[in-house]
Order: sequence, then structure tokens, then C-alpha cells
Amino acid sequence: MTGPEHAETARGRCAPAASAALEAIGAGTYVVDEQGCIIAVNARAEQLLGRPAGHLIGHDAHDLLHRGPHGQPLPRTQCAMRQAFHAGRTAQADEDYFAHADGSVLPISWLITPYDIGDHRVATLVVFHTHEHAQDTGTAPRPEPTAQPLTELQRLALLAETTAQLTSTLDVDEALQRLVALVVPRLADWVIVDLITELDEVWRAVVVHADGDALVRHEDLQGPMPPVPEESPMPLSRALRGVASTLAGPQTYQGTPDSGIAVEQRRLFEATGMHSAAIAPIRSTRSVLGALTLGRANAPTGFAPTDLPLIEDIARRAALALDNARLYQRQRKVAETMQNHLLPQMPSVPGLQMTVRYLPAPDASQVGGDWYDAFPLADESTALAVGDVVGHDLEAAAGMAQVRNMLRAYAWFQQEPPSLIVERLDEAIQHITDVTMATMIFARVEPAHEGHWRLSWTNAGHPPPLLISRDGLTRYLTDGHGILLGTRTGTRRPDATVLLPPGSTLVLYTDGLIEAPGHSLDTGLDRLRQHAAALAHRPLASFADQLLRRVRPTDNDDDVALLTLRVPRG
Repeated sequence: MTGPEHAETARGRCAPAASAALEAIGAGTYVVDEQGCIIAVNARAEQLLGRPAGHLIGHDAHDLLHRGPHGQPLPRTQCAMRQAFHAGRTAQADEDYFAHADGSVLPISWLITPYDIGDHRVATLVVFHTHEHAQDTGTAPRPEPTAQPLTELQRLALLAETTAQLTSTLDVDEALQRLVALVVPRLADWVIVDLITELDEVWRAVVVHADGDALVRHEDLQGPMPPVPEESPMPLSRALRGVASTLAGPQTYQGTPDSGIAVEQRRLFEATGMHSAAIAPIRSTRSVLGALTLGRANAPTGFAPTDLPLIEDIARRAALALDNARLYQRQRKVAETMQNHLLPQMPSVPGLQMTVRYLPAPDASQVGGDWYDAFPLADESTALAVGDVVGHDLEAAAGMAQVRNMLRAYAWFQQEPPSLIVERLDEAIQHITDVTMATMIFARVEPAHEGHWRLSWTNAGHPPPLLISRDGLTRYLTDGHGILLGTRTGTRRPDATVLLPPGSTLVLYTDGLIEAPGHSLDTGLDRLRQHAAALAHRPLASFADQLLRRVRPTDNDDDVALLTLRVPRG
């Protein structure tokens, strides 16, 4: 939260006495809270920066003010003031730059120190002079240098790699695996990820350490965690509240624990042997998703405050990836649940066996609009349908429901050939639904003579049905083929009829069963024909299961709906 809303909240954090004390300081002065946002400012600072207090309070001080010598935004990894802020220590510098309200660059010298604002709350005080005044009064030494294990170029390369790796997946587990591979052992021996679930519970999802070239997961240290305490000043508790990044060590958790999380952290340090850890919030623009902990046990040097900005940036990118993955999985779950509930139960038809299967698309893609249906008609025949509404999202699943329900209504009230039913359906969906295009086979099956059944159908741009005889002979029913729904051509649709002999099996399916990237449609059709013939002797349920397992391409990125029908041998 920044801007006016944060400003109103921030003013309440700084006691009036503390605010008044700023005016007694003869230099520009402001106070920032735990997150680096300005909560108080004196008149001298307003004058030097050319900004009224209302344009300063509530804003992140680094983003608003800190600049390079030519006015360019200053990366957090290069900001000495930011490093001192994270370390919670006093520091000073004689040559830095702030942004003036008129767009110019203001050379300054500064001093930063922890600052008590009352009620045992600690903020940070920043005092600055213009560069000319600093020269008059003498320059002060720079902050003490700290160890930086990576060069700036290496840091930028790591951040670029982190962005590319984490934003290219929409799977939470995959994102966490990639995060581990990025930071261990490059930055740390250990990586721990604590996630806040949608029920506001904390789950220690990752505890991994580098053992030579191998990454070893410690499942005994993973699992549910105690709740996040509201006021605890301990590093992990603060990170899980989204407050700030912090350095920690075994000594941090040696005192009397103030919460269950502190107990778990003590156990973590004892079990891992970490002598230094950096803990950063995993915080998206919408919420706090968890905390990232990097630990060192084998490395001789511990983490330094200069490492925190880089770890913050990595955690921020992880938050973006995890947030996107959670949103995607939530939408996918809604779509799959909706689709599964909308797909009907099969009716019982005396003298016929029927079974259906539906498989959603793999995790790497979205749910689609594939569907099947079977229902009795008023003339005591049975309607069969299988189709695919174009699209791979929640709208496709909703469109599928519209098409299926409209088809049922037309088929029940209009006792006409399948082609006329589909023509009426095509005209209707173009005017009263959002479905742009769809493919479908609509058929009716009824008893004929001597154990045979008659199948009448029309095909609206869909893969052809497959008929397998009791002896394993196969043929695709390519008659009755017309254009897909939604093309608005006005042409008449054809009908076709075939007798289904005793012991024969009919397969209706969607294109996800036969299509795969880099392979022709003929290849998929041949594979389906071959396996269907080999499985013809199986019971129908086993036939359907094995057909899906053997025929569906491993690199399939689409849903599959399958409807199988068998005429008993008599």
C-alpha cells in the first residue's frame, strides 16, 4: 500500500513528539517505517526536495528519491543507504543523489540510523544535506564495505535467469523446483520455502540442501507450521507478515520462543547446521504468499546486508510466478469441476452396452470444451453425441454446456433426422450463444432386426466414428460428413445410416485422442484403428480404459471425450 491510503495510516505510526523533534534538526530529515515507506518529514526536507509532505509520506523512499549521478533509477543492489537500512545499523555517505521534484538531480550527503518512534516501535531516521553544505562541514567516511559474493553483472544475470525460469511455468511445484535450482548452491547451501495456503495456514513446502552436485530434499523438516503471530519481531514471522527481509542465525532463536514458529525455526537451525540465513517475504502485489529462506552451513562466510536486495528481488519474482500459478490452477479447477458436473450419466439402454470416459488436458494446458452425451428420445430411440467447442478455457466449458442442453431440447421435441436437428442447433447457437465454432457428431441408435441395431448420424466437422466388428475388422464411418458448426454457410447437412451387427463396437471420440504436434491426422487414425482392433475382445470398460492408455499421445495438449457402445453377441 502506497500513496494517500498509506499516508493516512503512516501518520498514525509516528508519535507527535517524534514528528516535532524532526523540525529541531537543521538538515533535511525524514523517517521510514519497516518497509522503507516515509512516515514523517520535516520542513527542511520539503524545501530541499521541492516536494510537500503529502507528496512524500506513504511512498517508498528508495523508489521516490534515490537516483544515480545522471538521474537514472538506482538499482537496490547498488544503494548503500538501502543496505544500511536492511542491516538496521548507523551509516553515512558523502556523495549520493536524490531526485528533486523539478526533475533535476540533487547531490547530497546522508546519515541513517535506527529511530524509536514510541510504543517500542523502531523506524529509521534519514538526515541529509545538500552536497555543497556537506563540503563546508567536512565529509564523512563511507559505510564499511561488506562482502559481495556475486559481482553486479552476475547478480543481473541471475535475476534475468530467475525471471525467465519462473515465469515460464504455471505449475506451483515446478516453479518451486526451478527456484531451488537457481539459488542452491549458487547463493546458499540450504533453501527453505514456507507458503501461506488459501486457508491462511503456513506450510513448509521446501527444505533442500546441496550435497555436492546433488540436491537433497528433507521431507522430515517439511509440513504444516504453527500460525503466523501478529506481533512477533522474529525474522520469519516478520517475513510471513510481509514486513521486511532480515538476516538471522542460530543465536536469533536461542532465547525463550515467543511462538510456535520460533520453536520450529530453532529446530531448523539445529537440524541443518546453518550459521547464517537470509529471510525474505514472498510477496505479490495482492498478498503475502510465504517466505524464502537461504541458509549457509558449509560456506565460511555468512550473509551480509548487501545480499538482501538481491534475495528480495528473487523472492519478488518467485511471488509473481507462484501467484500466476495459483490463479491458473484455481481457474482450471473451477473449469474442470464445472465440466465434470455438466457431463451426464449414461442412460441404461436394454440390449446395448455403453461406457464413457473423459480426461482433462495435461497440467501444462487449460481445460477445453470436449463433451459427450446420451439420452432417450420420445420415439424410444437413443441419442448419442460427442463434440468439441473451440477454445481452451472456462468459456469453452460454459459453451459446451449451452450446446449440449440446446441439442437435448431440439432432439426431444423435433422428431426429425439428425441432420435437421443439427441445422436447427447451428442456427440457434449463432444467435443466442457466445460459441464461435464447434464440431460434433449427433446420432440416434434404435433396434433393427436379428440382433442388429440401426445407427443414423450426421457429422459436423468432427473426426469420424470407428466401427469394430466382433472379429476385429475396422472401418471409419466417413459418410454423413459436413462442415463444422458456426460457419454460417446455410448448406444442407447430410445424413448417413449403418447397421451395427451383434458383437460390434462403436467408438465416438474427440480429436485429443488422435492428434499430436508433429504427427499427421492419418497417423493418429491408424493408431486408433490398430489398437481398437486388438482390444475388440475386451469387456467394454477395459476396452475404453486401454484405448485411452494406448492411443492418447503422450504429448497431448487437449481434452479427450470418449463414448463407446457395444451390441451384445446375442
